[in-house]
Parts: sequence; structure tokens; C-alpha cells
Amino acid sequence: MTTLTTGLGRFRALWHRQTPAARGIFLMCLSTVAFAIMHALVRFVSDALPPFQIAFFRNIFGLAFLLPLLVRSRFAVLRTQNIGLHALRGVVNIGAMLMFFTALSMSPLAKVTALSFTAPIFMAILAVLVLGERFRIYRWLAIIFGFLGMLIILRPGIVAIDTGALLVTGAAALWAVAMVLIKIMSRTESSLTIVAYMGIFLGVFSVIPALWVWQPFGTNTLGWLVMIGLFGTIAQMSLSQALKETDPTALMPFDFLKLIWTALIGAWFFAEVPDIFTWIGAAVIFSSGLFIAVRERKVKTT
Repeated sequence: MTTLTTGLGRFRALWHRQTPAARGIFLMCLSTVAFAIMHALVRFVSDALPPFQIAFFRNIFGLAFLLPLLVRSRFAVLRTQNIGLHALRGVVNIGAMLMFFTALSMSPLAKVTALSFTAPIFMAILAVLVLGERFRIYRWLAIIFGFLGMLIILRPGIVAIDTGALLVTGAAALWAVAMVLIKIMSRTESSLTIVAYMGIFLGVFSVIPALWVWQPFGTNTLGWLVMIGLFGTIAQMSLSQALKETDPTALMPFDFLKLIWTALIGAWFFAEVPDIFTWIGAAVIFSSGLFIAVRERKVKTT
């Protein structure tokens, strides 16, 4: 126990000696690994359970892993003046999660990940329509190129568009709505408060969809469900803390690692090799989102 305590003390000291940018980049990379593992586990468990049921356990076990942080704060992080916005964000997020988990059960991992990069493109549109941000020509050019990247992946009229691709695109649009809500709430709420209420409302809202398709399962499957909750929580907390440590524009380039990890996992465990159109389309979409983030930061600092 003493050795463990000493090791943790040294790690904390080393951690605090790093610059905020270095800590943020490390946490961002950690989140990409955790997200990739969680997505692969969802794909694996979907052979035994429906995606709606998996989503329920991801939320329940995710909330369970958050509980020690809530207890440590004596539940003070649950104090909020925006309970309605938290509930609305929960409704939007559960829709996105159910669509995304269903897409993972029927489409290649890399393709799902590549299309999920369209979320910042949808958010850029909502920023103008909902938040009242100014129309800027470079933003719309980036949005056009982002959707061009999506068309490169989907190739409508050339190949059949599968249901999974449509679901993940819809999920990305809903995530964009959730990100706008987070942007509004972050003016007054801490990242832990936002994550905590996400876990609570997602757990509540996922009960009925799970009961609708409920299937019995064994202890082995239960173990995989616990892992999904664990890696989902690690991913969310790492991402939230990374964004708190440093500017999002410094972190966004590392988000592309999710595609690398999911492509490797998909090839190794599911014999899914992404085609060249997935890589090209993902690069175009991701570059468009990164360009929007960089330009928005420059505008704010001038």
C-alpha cells in the first residue's frame, strides 16, 4: 500500500509539472483510445444483445463509475439552475446514442467513426441558426467541403447507402444539438456537473427503450457491459478535462486518432478493412471541422 501511495504521489507531481497543453493532449489521446475500445465492445456485445439494451447498461455502469466523484463532492456538483436544459440535453443525447449504437451493430467501425466527424459541421450550422453567430463565408465553405467528404464516404447513386450510415449521420446531427446545449450551459456549469447530469438523465431515459427489447444474458456478457461503462466514463471524463486544460483547437488534430484506432481494431477483430473512400472522406470532413475551429478561435482573439 505504501509503494502504491508513493507511486501515485510521484505521478501527481510529474503530472503537475507538465504544461496545460501537454496534459490536454495526453488526455485527448487517452479519450480517443477509450472511445475506440468502447465502440468495439458495443459492436462485439451487439451479437448477443440489442443496441438499446447495451445503451442502458452503458449509462447505468457509467453513472456507477461517476458515483465516487459525486460522493466526494457531497453531491454539491448537482446544484444547478439549468435542470430543464440538462433534461433537454439528455433527451437529445439518448436519441443520438441509440442511433449510434445501432449503427455500430450493423456498419464497419471505421465507417461509423468517419461519419461521426460530421458533428462539428452540423454544429457550425446551428451556431448561426441558434446561437446567432455571424455568417462568415469561410465557415460555409468549410461546411460545403465537410458534406462533400460525407458524400465521398457514402457515394449515393454509386453504392447502396446502408441504414447504419444514415443512423450515424443522424446521430452526428443530434450530437451537434447537444454540443450547442453544452456550450450554453458551460457559461454557468462545471464540466463535472454537465457530465453527472448527462449520466443521470441518460440512465433514466434509456430504461424504456431497453425494456422494449430486453433479452436475458449471462455473467460473461455482464462483464463486457461493465467494461463498456468503464471505458465510456474514461472517455467522457478525459475529454471533458482535456477541454478544461487547453484550447479545443490544440486538441482537435488528435481526435483523428479515433479513426486510426477503430480501423486497427476493426481489421484485427472483425476483419473490416476500410476502403480508400472512407479514408479520403474522413480526412476531408475532419479537415473542414478543424478549419472551422481554428478560424473561430482567430476571430475571437482579434
